[in-house]
Amino acid sequence: MAAVIGLWILMYLLKANQANDFVQFVHDTARWLAGWSHDLFTFEKEWARVTAGYGLAAVVYLFIGHAVAGRLRGR
Repeated sequence: MAAVIGLWILMYLLKANQANDFVQFVHDTARWLAGWSHDLFTFEKEWARVTAGYGLAAVVYLFIGHAVAGRLRGR
């Protein structure tokens, strides 16, 4: 999940062609995954809002994934 969100952030910052089907798929998936944190911040610059909002979701998913993996290994 964090990889998809990170890929979208990278595509956004590199100004990927949003008319491309793959770019649109990654954006739609990242938007769904980060729906709770999308537009959470109100920075003046759009790139900062995208990076912070989607980045927060990616960090949370990384933390949750790490915690779940640790629990599964501990059994």
